[in-house]
Amino acid sequence: MARGRSHWLVKSEPDAFSWDQQVANGVEPWTGVRNHMAKANLQAMKKGDLAFFYHSNIGKEIVGVVEVVREAYPDPTVGPDDPKGEWVCVDVKAVGPMPQPVTLAAIKADPAFTELALVRQSRLSVMPVSAEHWRKLCRMGGWKE
Repeated sequence: MARGRSHWLVKSEPDAFSWDQQVANGVEPWTGVRNHMAKANLQAMKKGDLAFFYHSNIGKEIVGVVEVVREAYPDPTVGPDDPKGEWVCVDVKAVGPMPQPVTLAAIKADPAFTELALVRQSRLSVMPVSAEHWRKLCRMGGWKE
């Protein structure tokens, strides 16, 4: 693992934007985040950071890994009816699929994950993942860095 690299989890509803679309598009802006905590997480992301790509609502599982390739910049999807505030996005590119998707049920069944934001703050769309949790989730999914 690269020194100083942070890890994240980004959530997308697969019927709105799926892992397959991420792979097909190559580099993709992670737009549409309208939550202040998630915005702060986007702003904290650095080029080279890795994130789990999580399918929410349908599937509820980690399906891949993406890399941050451009740090936070103004979200081009902000419309005139969006609440006040400067919303941001980052650009991510697919690194690879999770060999064995890691389900939310499997994560919740493991007491080691009680402090994971995915369990504690289930509605948050962009969240940090500790180095310890990252390694354990990678092992569960068969991901080799």
